Amino acid sequence: MQTAKQNTLLPYEKFLKHGSASLTEAELLAIILRTGTKNCPALEMAKKVLTLAGGESFKLNSLHHLSLNELMEIPGIGEVKAVKIKCLSELAVRMALEKASAALRYDSPKTVADYYMEKMRHKEREIILLLLLDNKLGLIEEYILSQGTVRASLLSSREIFIKALKCRACHLMLLHNHPSGDPAPSQQDIVITQKIKEAGELMDIPLIDHIVLGDGCYVSLKEKDLL
Repeated sequence: MQTAKQNTLLPYEKFLKHGSASLTEAELLAIILRTGTKNCPALEMAKKVLTLAGGESFKLNSLHHLSLNELMEIPGIGEVKAVKIKCLSELAVRMALEKASAALRYDSPKTVADYYMEKMRHKEREIILLLLLDNKLGLIEEYILSQGTVRASLLSSREIFIKALKCRACHLMLLHNHPSGDPAPSQQDIVITQKIKEAGELMDIPLIDHIVLGDGCYVSLKEKDLL
């Protein structure tokens, strides 16, 4: 009886009576949307948004990839509702990033990967980052070496070390994402990493790691003894 009664509650009422943890993703989103239309209640509208974001394979972070125009293709969702959804998604990203940032240590591949997976998980293009670190492994600067269609063989050691010298960096770290979700480094990744490592040894600015990011997983070339 209690379950049947709970199922008749509107999402807002269910929240007040049973708390946010009792709500489905669609019910939470329906509260954000606030109102539906005559032919489409807020809950049904929310379900349509989630279906658009991925259907059966839906993940919450898929919302971040929906554009305003895509959201507004759903009947009943105008600019205001679409902006609300995008703002909700951005808040979720920032909350996750803040949590990962609190644990971030550049001598820990896992915490570096956790932070940058949150920061880069919504990037649809491959990006290679150069992290320039001081003698205590504190971040001096984060520099984008390349983005888009990336060929590791085109990475310039000269560009990397000119930047490092200008910033007076004492250590380097490379990091890049694989939008496919598979963080396995290619042979090309390994070869270019070795070249940059050797150049760093000559310049006395060591490369301490190269981390490849996937979807919720990573590979540290240092941890795999590939560096």
